[in-house]
Amino acid sequence: MPRGTSEVSEPMYFVLTALRAGPLHGHAISKSIKELSGGRVQPSVGTLYGILERLNERGVIAVDREETVNGRNRRYFRITDEGQALVEAEARRMQAAASLVLRPSNT
Repeated sequence: MPRGTSEVSEPMYFVLTALRAGPLHGHAISKSIKELSGGRVQPSVGTLYGILERLNERGVIAVDREETVNGRNRRYFRITDEGQALVEAEARRMQAAASLVLRPSNT
């Protein structure tokens, strides 16, 4: 079953949420997604980097900096103002939808 909207998939939502804490590299983003979702969302490495590429192309995240660690390039990503607005709008959408089910019943 598809999750999220056509604009923001569930894994994208968790990537953006993870980046609200500050710039992170791929592995740190992956660990954060796993923590934030209680282990429910765990995109593969290829899927994660595909998500990061699409979000970067849309301008909702940006490359913050690159470092070389143990001879390997490590790219850090940060959320942009547009990304912050997008993830907040998605959170409000989900909250409104959840309130239809979670509101107290009048029994």
